Amino acid sequence: MANERLEALLLEHEVLSKEQLEQAKKQQKSSGNPLDTCLVSVGALSEGDLLTVLSRIYDMPAVDLANFDVDKSSVDLLPGDVAMKFMAIPIRKVGRTLTLAMADPLNLYAIDDIKFIVGLEVQPVVAAESAVKKTIDRFYGTVNALNDIMRDMEDGADVEVVEGDEDDGDLMGVENDAPVIKYVNSLLAEAVTRRASDIHIEPFEKHIRVRLRQDGVLHELPSPPLRMKNAITSRIKLMAELDIAERRVPQDGRIKIMIQGRKIDLRVNTLPVIFGEKIVMRILDQSNLNVNLETFGFQPEAQTRFLKAIQNPYGMVLVTGPTGSGKTTTLYSAISKINQPDVNIMTAEDPVEYNLPGINQVNVNDQVGLTFAAALKAFLRQDPNIVMVGEIRDLDTGAIAVKAALTGHLVLSTLHTNDAPSSIDRLIDMGVAPFLVSSSVNCIVAQRLLRRVCQNCREEFTPHEELLRELQLDTERLKDATIFKEKGCSECHGTGYKGRTGVYEVLQMSGTLKRMILERASTADVKRVAIEEGMLTLRMDGIRKMLLGDTTPAEVLRETAAD
Repeated sequence: MANERLEALLLEHEVLSKEQLEQAKKQQKSSGNPLDTCLVSVGALSEGDLLTVLSRIYDMPAVDLANFDVDKSSVDLLPGDVAMKFMAIPIRKVGRTLTLAMADPLNLYAIDDIKFIVGLEVQPVVAAESAVKKTIDRFYGTVNALNDIMRDMEDGADVEVVEGDEDDGDLMGVENDAPVIKYVNSLLAEAVTRRASDIHIEPFEKHIRVRLRQDGVLHELPSPPLRMKNAITSRIKLMAELDIAERRVPQDGRIKIMIQGRKIDLRVNTLPVIFGEKIVMRILDQSNLNVNLETFGFQPEAQTRFLKAIQNPYGMVLVTGPTGSGKTTTLYSAISKINQPDVNIMTAEDPVEYNLPGINQVNVNDQVGLTFAAALKAFLRQDPNIVMVGEIRDLDTGAIAVKAALTGHLVLSTLHTNDAPSSIDRLIDMGVAPFLVSSSVNCIVAQRLLRRVCQNCREEFTPHEELLRELQLDTERLKDATIFKEKGCSECHGTGYKGRTGVYEVLQMSGTLKRMILERASTADVKRVAIEEGMLTLRMDGIRKMLLGDTTPAEVLRETAAD
């Protein structure tokens, strides 16, 4: 009804053409998003213009909920189901008057109902429907559903662990009476909605801690009752087809589910700890996989160097960094860039995280002897052009990878080192001869992921002298730049950050560097020469992104080391 009224008012006030409206409605039909979101998406209106238009056609103040400090105590006055039904949310209470942000402020029936429920005078203001929905999700969303479910648990509701198959339908559409099943389903939905990468369930002596890793940082959720510990663990182990009777050794499993119309893979690991079993679920969402190298955040020169390296017919390209820094995604992107019908590409992974079309992917399984080294040996008898090895962990894998790189194959792999130059020493310390390293390695990329500062709520600020010294910056470089810090809003779930961008250190092997490797030059000397030849360090790249307004000084200091 709100959409129909908005549509009529937009046409009546001649705010946009019928063609623009039809285009927005067509997108609305395919995407299911509110009409105002689609109007902005197709370019008929900007977000700022939309609020101005809403204010004019409804003849009342409009509020930008993304940047409005909503009063939580006011929100608590209205039940969530009522807010969702009328697409309205209380945002402020002054005396006996409650300010109500509404998608359809002409709905007098809704206003009267809410007046009766809250026992206050209601002052409606208009807001974009998409913003109202996001704010409702923020205050009444899945986390509140978790709270409701946990209240059921506390009230002593019967709990039964039921084995079910969620592959056949949307997980959030499955009606189960057992609170533990509802809790696990809601927890998974919350994690997917927040685009979290991992779910941690940790048993302690007097409570259970539940956390989501969002944009690389863990955020705590409300804790379920301690007495539900075994039931939650058993439910997840049943879904992952693990042995629920075995609690003494770690177990690995997978869950395939459907959430919000999307197929999601969960990689499940259990670990015995002193108060039960800690569970970590890695969320693998194919729809979130971005293999477009141009959007990763490479500086133009660094990207050119990396592309040149992966387009070589032979040699080794290494990507290095800690766990969770996006190494595998970078390798997937490289493979996608060079994947052609006339090229045979094979990968050995532990485990295969995403299925890539046209690529032969092998799951490493140490228990049956299918190690990285064994897989590599087998690959060389399969006539490959390009080989990807999930990780070089030992001399056997390193030696075979080097041999493959020297015999006409392009080898892509990862290492766990802090920066690009130290990867050379890592290979040599494994036992790979310096002359083999200098002959085989074409390029080494070190990387980290920095959280992007939320564009809706970021705040300008002037860094103090101590911060500038720590970043090794002078005021001259800040002349034409604006530095931002995080704040927190409904768009970013109050974190101040939304999404991540990469910082990269691309070391391209030159003749000088190859000679230095043969002479066993120190890592510091290799790094100095690489910088002289144009390599940006992780800290340098992070500072560039900070000066462009993509991230904050706190993130640069958190993820990169001083040069």
